[in-house]
Amino acid sequence: MSGLLKSIAGVERHEVKAVLIAFVYFFFLMASYFILRPLRDTMGTVYGVDNLQELFTGTFIVSFIVAPIYAGLASRVKLAAFLPWVYGFIGLTMIGFYFLFTRVTEDRWVAAAFYIWLSTFNLLTISGFWSLMADIFSGPQAKRLFGFVAAGGTVGTICAPAFVTFFVDEVGTNSLLLISAAGFFITAMMVRLLEAEKRKFAAIEPQAQKTTLDRSLGGNPFEGFILLFKSPYLLMIALFLLLMTTISTVIYFQLGDVITKQFASRAERTQAYAVIDLATNSLAVLVQLFGTGRFINRFGVTAGLLLNPLIMVVAFLAVVFSPVLMVLGSVQVLRRFAEYAVAKPSREVLFTVVDQEAKYKAKNVIDTVVYRFGDFTSAWLSAAILPFGVAGLAVAGMVISAIWFPIAWALGRRYEKARDGEILATTPA
Repeated sequence: MSGLLKSIAGVERHEVKAVLIAFVYFFFLMASYFILRPLRDTMGTVYGVDNLQELFTGTFIVSFIVAPIYAGLASRVKLAAFLPWVYGFIGLTMIGFYFLFTRVTEDRWVAAAFYIWLSTFNLLTISGFWSLMADIFSGPQAKRLFGFVAAGGTVGTICAPAFVTFFVDEVGTNSLLLISAAGFFITAMMVRLLEAEKRKFAAIEPQAQKTTLDRSLGGNPFEGFILLFKSPYLLMIALFLLLMTTISTVIYFQLGDVITKQFASRAERTQAYAVIDLATNSLAVLVQLFGTGRFINRFGVTAGLLLNPLIMVVAFLAVVFSPVLMVLGSVQVLRRFAEYAVAKPSREVLFTVVDQEAKYKAKNVIDTVVYRFGDFTSAWLSAAILPFGVAGLAVAGMVISAIWFPIAWALGRRYEKARDGEILATTPA
């Protein structure tokens, strides 16, 4: 096994157990979310595509409320227990929605509550996962291993929509909530296993992160916001993510408009979204397993960050000339493929050069509040442009992608300086 992992992703013998646990952990985490994402997107159509910006606004507000609660708990609860409790709580809320959905169907406000909660916690859990990864693996390890670890999540995102596509009629959409809850309970157990591996790395890995999970972070619930605004480096990461999110939302509105017009039933729309997820993640996992680590090692983190904006300029140009479902679906697949396979692992490497408080607190603010602020602002922008057609949205996307490119380059260069010790990544502004 160690020889195979060494040839695929450069995994050293002493890293095998930690990498495999992280792979399985991310598999269950992403599968637990992705099995519900088609249902979430369908709930968005139940609420009304013309009013999606309202759901994005609600998600931003809830994220802004949840972020300091999350940071406050991290300040008082040992990190080794903190994430398991978070996952367990989310699993319980899915069971609650299961009972609610069995009693209420096609209700706009129930649909809105589910959409907003799922959109809030999915970023929270993924942010927590990558905070833990950046706290376990050093920078050099992350460049080699994060692509492979990310592949675990991508395998989960393949299995989940595949299950929905082929079995949703047999099991029913409500049962997906119970399956998701079980997955979140499993992820809670994975954190405990990784805690032991972190201690081993600290003892034998020269460049290992020397922090411990057997402590709370201290501070106050709003420290994540304070750390963010004190650090030019963290602010650049936030700006990069803001632009990436804006692009994502523009495409989401384009696709939602076309799918709503083309498919009448809730089941058909759910399956259409699931097919797009399946195609995206099938492509991404191959690159993550065999190419991401090699790409980042060969060309650097900066190149990984630049890939997405470059691709999106070309993709939006195609939409301008042919704004149909086949082209839009292909653009969504291409965007997510480039993001999951290269941009996401590259972005997570950026956090290996910041301290533990920034990893768990500032990163959470960036990954939730900043992300959802991007959704919120671009949702209203997209809603305003949508009357001009899908092509109008594509032109806006091209402009945003052109701005995104130099930001990605500057962020990559600053990471390289922080990695080489020329600057501190969290130097106050």
